[in-house]
Amino acid sequence: MATYKLADFDAVLAIARRGSFRAAALDVGMSTSALSSAVSKLEEQLGVRLFNRTTRSVSLTAAGQRFVDQVSPALKDIRGAIDTVRSQQETPRGILRINTFATAGREILAPFVLEYLRRFPGVQIDLVTEGNLVDIVAERFDFGVRSQDLVPSDMIAIPLGPARRHAVVATPAYFEGREPPKVPSDLMAHACIRTRLPNGALFRWQFESEGQPVQVDVEGPITLDEASLARIAVLDGLGIGFFMESDVRDDIETGRLVRVLDGWTPPLAPLCLYYPSRRNPPAAFKVFVDLARELARSSRGR
Repeated sequence: MATYKLADFDAVLAIARRGSFRAAALDVGMSTSALSSAVSKLEEQLGVRLFNRTTRSVSLTAAGQRFVDQVSPALKDIRGAIDTVRSQQETPRGILRINTFATAGREILAPFVLEYLRRFPGVQIDLVTEGNLVDIVAERFDFGVRSQDLVPSDMIAIPLGPARRHAVVATPAYFEGREPPKVPSDLMAHACIRTRLPNGALFRWQFESEGQPVQVDVEGPITLDEASLARIAVLDGLGIGFFMESDVRDDIETGRLVRVLDGWTPPLAPLCLYYPSRRNPPAAFKVFVDLARELARSSRGR
């Protein structure tokens, strides 16, 4: 008699959702070859093909679509039953998956994620940073962390700290013999470190004064797609950079970098932890939310 694993069903759903074995393998934490082998074995046990495969695409067969349509709600019920049991755990255990973006990941890592792991060593955290906003339910994340204004309206949200700001900075050496910019348009006379967004577009530096937004399409000698790389270039004296304040706060406080256009970078929406409503969340989930609320209270008190 054939035996079936929930992990194999999860694999099928991930492939159907992603339309790619490679992307699905990342979602379920398997190698592409292991995922392909698991699905092939399941197809052999079922006696039907679930996917049409070519070198360029993957799509569900008619039988595969029927399988996904019927298995999806069944797996949801099974996970609900598992959550009910796990919610009775005295010691939090298991894995929590969190989706965020790189800058936010750096901001929450030490005060939140690492603190949680110190308190609850029986839990593992899978923190995924990506530039694009994803559906955390469809992609099977437990939590998301984004700016408050990007949190979907149907999610429960907990602010993780105070409002954030951008910072425009360069080294003192860069400004030797150069007039620092007084208004954003002055940046056109300076070398600026350009950054590229996840969709491939160049980021336009965002400013605001008296409620009026200003965008500047800066020019410069190099274009990068990650803040940590841009910081290296700025610290080397190559030009002016545009960052989240948290990424360069220490550099400003120690004098390695000089801040300019401070009055043009007003507060932004705070980061929020967000998640869908769950009837019987496991213990690891509940204490993660509790810690987020604890951090929110402490930040309001500062």
